[in-house]
Amino acid sequence: MKLSRFTRAGSAAAVGVLALTLAACGSNSTDSGGGAATDGAENGSTEDLTGTLAGAGASSQEKAVAGWIAGFGDIAPGVTLSYDAVGSGGGREQFLSGATQFAGSDAALKDDELATATDRCFGGEAIEVPLYISPIAVIYNLPGVDAEHLNLSAETLAKIFNREITTWNDPAIAAENEGVTLPSTAIIPVNRSDESGTTENFTEYLADASNGAWPHEASGDWPLSGGQSGQGTQGVVDTVTGAEGAIGYADASRAGDLGTAAIKVGEEYVPFSPEAAAKVVDASPRAADATDKRLVVEIDRTTTEAGAYPLVLISYSIACDTYDKAEDAANVKAYLTYVASEEGQARAAEPSVAGSAPISDALRTEVQAALDTISVKS
Repeated sequence: MKLSRFTRAGSAAAVGVLALTLAACGSNSTDSGGGAATDGAENGSTEDLTGTLAGAGASSQEKAVAGWIAGFGDIAPGVTLSYDAVGSGGGREQFLSGATQFAGSDAALKDDELATATDRCFGGEAIEVPLYISPIAVIYNLPGVDAEHLNLSAETLAKIFNREITTWNDPAIAAENEGVTLPSTAIIPVNRSDESGTTENFTEYLADASNGAWPHEASGDWPLSGGQSGQGTQGVVDTVTGAEGAIGYADASRAGDLGTAAIKVGEEYVPFSPEAAAKVVDASPRAADATDKRLVVEIDRTTTEAGAYPLVLISYSIACDTYDKAEDAANVKAYLTYVASEEGQARAAEPSVAGSAPISDALRTEVQAALDTISVKS
């Protein structure tokens, strides 16, 4: 889905792409982001910004981006902003080809992509900042099961998605859900059909936390052929919704009325929540190749910290530190500054928007320092 805000009458949605149009409120405020958002304009306030700003990428953050587009419209009514939720891989590809000014990705840039980014960024480098933190929910469609959440360990999940456990009343599932009457319904595992950062995060969790039960490497491409699948986050949700006995994985903001699992952490089972997701992110180290512009986190999938939920994704906003047009540099800097601001993070955290976990003040300081390096090629 392509999310857009058109500020002038007569602007049309892109052909073949479903557009969600969000009208700008036209606020006169230049300080909606607690003062920070105004920093994005090179000359004057964000109200002076004009032009077109295009992004593409992760469908996981689609609802959050819809909220950010609306909020940014309040402070920068002259900018036409769009986001095409084509998936993380597609978003990175579009950004690196120069088709968009920024991308959203549930996985950090890979080594070959970083090399390409030097040319795309006009001799500069890519900026990667974690601005959307959300748990990945294990979703299932199992009517009649009297449990707020089914308990599922990483080992059991690995065997389910590797098609070794095939019915819901399997002894392994029953052992983790004492007192719950489980049906003999066949399990239908559902995965993403497209390259996906959500898939990469999910398979990384299975690989790291399942005690060897997941025999595949972490990957954005699903490693098993055949089976049921869906295009994008909504495709997985729709497929699970439409098939009794189905189980899948999706950004928690999209779980809706489906059942969701509590996953085993240490000796307890923890359901997803923004607080539990934020807890594991704060406890995780930076990646070995992280820099002051690439704030990449190495999520600790095997944590035993009480109340943490290690099945979490961090969706990065990816941009250049150097653009060839002053308009692009100013617009990208202003938009991402708004997204990182307390207001922007609070908007995405609203349950009616995305229910994500706001970044901490300490991380916001690091993010802003990276965004402040965005400039136009001299």
